[in-house]
Amino acid sequence: MVSSSSSAPILPAGSAAGRRFGIVASRYHEELTRQLQAGALATLKNLGASDEDIVSVWVPGSFEIPLAARAFAHQQFDAVICLGVIIKGETTHDQYIAREAARGVSALAQAAGIPVIFGVLTTQTLEQARERCGGAKGHKGIEAAEAAVSMLQVLDQIKKIPGKTPKSVGFGSR
Repeated sequence: MVSSSSSAPILPAGSAAGRRFGIVASRYHEELTRQLQAGALATLKNLGASDEDIVSVWVPGSFEIPLAARAFAHQQFDAVICLGVIIKGETTHDQYIAREAARGVSALAQAAGIPVIFGVLTTQTLEQARERCGGAKGHKGIEAAEAAVSMLQVLDQIKKIPGKTPKSVGFGSR
């Protein structure tokens, strides 16, 4: 079983096997985002995902993440992991970027009916971001990958609940 922290889900070995994962990563603060991506990739592989079933793309910044994530959802990926780093600057620009990135990711998850994980750091300082890329505050890339696999398991459990024929709620035939 794999888990990055005591509050993280305990995931059985092989729980990502046979699933397709898209990873969307922001080039802004790329040094840190690469660390998030490396943690997510290692976690998915440790949980049984094959190299062929994981596709990563890079976008210019966190604002562009939802559009690329949408493209993955339309290509029949099982889950999408969105990674980026937004650090407060001298203006409120970071708040606008973070709000729209979060809103876009959330709306996509609802519309597509698949896990679309918000692994975008929104910190006050560069040091706070570093602490969340494998430092004292954990590794948010690992946590994002664990969340994706965990949500796939939850959705599988819900699909197995006996009952009436499910009604369409606009999520397609997944």
